[in-house]
Amino acid sequence: MSVRVNRLPSADGRTIGQLVLEREAQLNALNLEMIEILLSTLQGWQHDDDVVAVVLEGKGDKAFCAGGDVVGLSAAIAAARTGCGERELGTVPAAAAVFFEREYRLDYLLHTFGKPVICVGAGIVMGGGMGLFTASGQRIVTERSRLAMPEVTIALYPDVGGSWFLNRLPPGLGEFIALTGCVLNAADSLWLGLANRFIAEARLNELWPRLQQSGSSAAEVLRELQAESATELAGLDAPLSRHQALIGKLMDQDSLAGKVNAILEADISDAWFNRAQQTLAAGSPLAMAVIHRQLARSRHLSLAQVFQSELALSVQLCRFREFAEGVRARLIDKDNNPAWTFACLNEVDPALLDTLLASPWGLSPLADIR
Repeated sequence: MSVRVNRLPSADGRTIGQLVLEREAQLNALNLEMIEILLSTLQGWQHDDDVVAVVLEGKGDKAFCAGGDVVGLSAAIAAARTGCGERELGTVPAAAAVFFEREYRLDYLLHTFGKPVICVGAGIVMGGGMGLFTASGQRIVTERSRLAMPEVTIALYPDVGGSWFLNRLPPGLGEFIALTGCVLNAADSLWLGLANRFIAEARLNELWPRLQQSGSSAAEVLRELQAESATELAGLDAPLSRHQALIGKLMDQDSLAGKVNAILEADISDAWFNRAQQTLAAGSPLAMAVIHRQLARSRHLSLAQVFQSELALSVQLCRFREFAEGVRARLIDKDNNPAWTFACLNEVDPALLDTLLASPWGLSPLADIR
């Protein structure tokens, strides 16, 4: 099985649900089978009074979850574009529509679960992993945690609720994170509120014994482990926080092109910031335009409306060549030389952008979430 499902006894006679992503060789990237297991299990546990809390983890020491398995969608996307011109949209790829609908339904369920959900974000937490992580009530990071939304490099955008949580960060930072795919460590993740617990790596093995002993007092266990990890946290740099004033100035521009140019032209000798510049420079100009518009139009949407909006946009992007080309270049052929449709932001077709941001349906498949 790609997800290990357990119910472990607690001291009060009830159980704690355990969900472990088990595609270690793929950095626990989510495929449809995993999403369906997680969704059906959580739907059952949500109304089971015997389950007092849920812990979500990834197998191995490299990653909690490195994203969604978009490579697995590539064949469906290619088939939907059969016979299309380079700048035409193909039909809606059924497999992609199902994948994103189930993934976002899972994320929404976690956001609204009603019981403690503890997510252990050790190692890499990216893309679809960020969707699971940010939807959980208790979000643990360690010294090895590396959070990011690098979708600009594959011509996508920060989905899985990114339109929601990035809009709730200090001014300019959410869009900077989305455009540059910058990596956030534990210190920055806590500062932003994307994580809310730090537990040192060496103390993670104490999490389960203490949870089982405490029964329903999960928050108290996490507070204790966090207090015992204070020394390790104090030793971490917080590069995003350290550069907040600079980023705020760079993002204070009248246009998206102005923001992108300001970031790329910033003359700063800092390894973390320079990696962010390099990721932005390698990204899709169309994706940058999509990111900018999606964040702007989602600012005042409800959580349910955000997921409905993201589902429509993700499916529309699967109908166009850019996303498929990004997946090919970064994840399939791995030549890291994508042939983007537009060479720069000024060339992005406004009519195409409007079409991508329109829903392909009269009624969203997620219309039932509230």
